[in-house]
Amino acid sequence: MGRAGILAPGSRVELIDGELIDMAPIGSRHASVVSYLSMLFARSGGKAIVFTQNPIGLPPWSEPQPDLALLEPRTDHYRRELPRASDVLLVVEVADTTLRYDVGIKLPLYATHGIREVWIVDLTGRRVDVYRQPVAGSYQVKLVCLAADVVSPEAAPSIRVELAPILGE
Repeated sequence: MGRAGILAPGSRVELIDGELIDMAPIGSRHASVVSYLSMLFARSGGKAIVFTQNPIGLPPWSEPQPDLALLEPRTDHYRRELPRASDVLLVVEVADTTLRYDVGIKLPLYATHGIREVWIVDLTGRRVDVYRQPVAGSYQVKLVCLAADVVSPEAAPSIRVELAPILGE
C-alpha cells in the first residue's frame, strides 16, 4: 500500500485481520527496551535473525509489526518474502501504553497462527509475561517474570535475558 501511494510515507500502521490499525508513538522507555533487547539478541552468534519493528506475514489478512522478533536463520534474511509464523522463534511486544491491545488483540492473533513464544514487556506493571505452547488460539503456558528474574527463549536457551535492566527505571 505504501508503494501504491495509499499510505503516506512514514505511516505507522499495521494490518490486523484486514484492518489498518494506527500504531502508538514510541516513547523513550519503549525505544530503550527495544534497543537493549535487539543488541542482546544480536549477540546470539547467528542462532537467530533479529527482526526489529518489521512485519510478519500472517495470511490471509494480518501483518503485525512486533517490536522485536527472533527468526529462523535464512541466507536471504527474508529479502524475498516476509517471515511467516513458522519462521518465528520469539515475538516481543513492549507495552508502555498498549498493554490492552497487545494482550487482547495481538496475543490471540499470534497464538492462532502458532507463534511458539511471545513475551509482553509490561513497562508500567514492571513485569514480563512469557507465553508458550499455542493451542487453538491461546497459549497453554504463561510465566510472570519480575525484575529479579532471568528468562531465555525456548528456541535459544543460551540467550539469558536479565530483566532488571529492562524493568528498572
